[in-house]
Amino acid sequence: MNRDARVLRELVSGYGRTFAEEAGIPLKDTPQPLYRLLVLSLLLSARIRTSVAVAAARALHDEGLDSPRRMADAGRRRRVDALGRAGYRRYDERTAAQLGDGAELLEERWGGDLRRLHREAEGDVGTLRELLQEEPGIGPAGAGIFLREAQRVWPDVAPYLDGKALSGAERLGLPEDPERLTALAGDTQPAVLAAALVRAALDGQVAEECLRRAG
Repeated sequence: MNRDARVLRELVSGYGRTFAEEAGIPLKDTPQPLYRLLVLSLLLSARIRTSVAVAAARALHDEGLDSPRRMADAGRRRRVDALGRAGYRRYDERTAAQLGDGAELLEERWGGDLRRLHREAEGDVGTLRELLQEEPGIGPAGAGIFLREAQRVWPDVAPYLDGKALSGAERLGLPEDPERLTALAGDTQPAVLAAALVRAALDGQVAEECLRRAG
């Protein structure tokens, strides 16, 4: 096993947990988990700690705001309060408004079902990325987060390794090419590989540990 393969093995072994898993989202190609992933992607794309964003996603779910209709009907104050309980305070007012507006758009345009958005893209990842960004609060970073995770249940998206994932590869001294990385990772699911690479990009200590263990 060459050096790059060893580094990836250590990375995936130690940090190959998707952000959906961390947020308690049992990801399936059904409306509710996909919507919860969209909410998580919006929360993670803000300049706030990952742990706080994950906690906020869990808090919204615990509040019962796990569908576009429920999110839209909840009202801004209830959304703000749920975000605040998770410590998501810096952007709570703006994010609460974006969640409400985004839920309404999702209901009106795609019947509350992101699978319809997926079908509208007709297999084109660039179109899919653009459609996701029509949602208030979902910019390029949020769309990237969503697609990195959704490729687990939307295999036509895979392998999806965006700039953030590839910056993790760079930090580890690995090839910055999605096809080469997925080949090196073997049977590792692309979503798991992407999440592990992002964790290396976000935390230099993750990269240092993996490089040390790989020898």
